[in-house]
Parts: sequence; C-alpha cells; structure tokens
Amino acid sequence: MKSSEWIDITQPLSDRIAHWPGDEPFSYRLTFSKEQTGSVNIGQISASCHTGTHIDAPFHYNNQGKRVLDIPVDTYIGPAKVIDVSHTEKIDANILSKNQLDGVKRLLLHSSLPNIPERFPEKMPLLDPDIGPFLKERGVELLGVDMPSVDPIESKELPVHHALHDNNIYILENIMLDHIVPGEYELIALPLALEEADGSPVRAVLRCL
Repeated sequence: MKSSEWIDITQPLSDRIAHWPGDEPFSYRLTFSKEQTGSVNIGQISASCHTGTHIDAPFHYNNQGKRVLDIPVDTYIGPAKVIDVSHTEKIDANILSKNQLDGVKRLLLHSSLPNIPERFPEKMPLLDPDIGPFLKERGVELLGVDMPSVDPIESKELPVHHALHDNNIYILENIMLDHIVPGEYELIALPLALEEADGSPVRAVLRCL
C-alpha cells in the first residue's frame, strides 16, 4: 500500500446502521427533490451524536465536562498507533504493556469484535479501568476502539469513560480496523463543530507513515 493512500475506517451512515438500544436511529430523507425545487436535491438527517463512528466529549458522562467544541482540534489529527488485542476478551494494562507505547499520543485498538455496522453487538470485549493511568504514563491523549463504547453495554457507572477522563484521554468509538495492519499511521478523525454537543460523528481515516 502506498503511504499516500488514505484508508477509511468509518462506519458508513445509512438507515441500516445499528444504533444504541433505545437511542435515536439514523435517518436520511430527501426533503425536497430537484423536480420540486427546479434546481437541487436537499436532504435531511436525524441521528444520535453517538451513532456509527464518533467521538465522546466529556460532557457525555460528566455534567461539568467539555463539550465537543471545547476539545482541541489537534486531538484528532496526527500520528497514531494501531495495535491488535483481538486475542483477548479483557483488555487491561498488562495486555497493553506488551506493546511499545511510549510517546504514542493516539492509540487505536483492534479488538475481537467483528466490524458489522448493521448489527449492534450483544457482547463486547471488556476494557479495564486500569488502562487510564497506564496510558497517561505513556503520553496517550486519544484512545480509539472498534466497539460502540469503551464500557459494557449494560454499565451505568461507566468506569472506563471516567478512568480515561481522569487521565486526560479522549475517546473515539466504532472505528473499523478489521482491514488495518497493526503499525504506525497518520490519523484524521475530525468531529463536527457542534458547540454544545456531548459527542459527534466523525469521518475517520488513516494513512501509513
């Protein structure tokens, strides 16, 4: 693969995409057709901020947390490392310590969960809250996962969200890494400029370094 090629790791948004149980499903419809306007088609979308590939702003789980537009934009742009943790169903500091992570600012985890955007998983690999302080010590500022959440589906306390927040690590969820070789990349995963939002869809792409 040429280093100049960008690789899309985004779940495509469509009416078929899975959404968090009980949350707003994604919908796109043509509000006005070219025939109606005489010049253009005009579409409308409706969705949760956490559908498909998205970032969590701290306000999502902390009333005093930053909103999307409060987060430095360079959090989501720059060198990133993809590592494979698909051999385990529990991802903790001990598992992550088997990888060279010193100086890695953006870490993306390829787990055992298959990338099937149209199906919401019944069960996901578990992240241990001890990854928060471990990743901070190594300089990680953004953690990306190929799962809908860094916490279990049934969790109300969200211990991993809070452990990452307490260690100044932002969260990127539902990236697609099945086709990505572990290694060093350049990442762009920019959220929309949603001033008051608790999260945002992103278009996430990688390029080999």
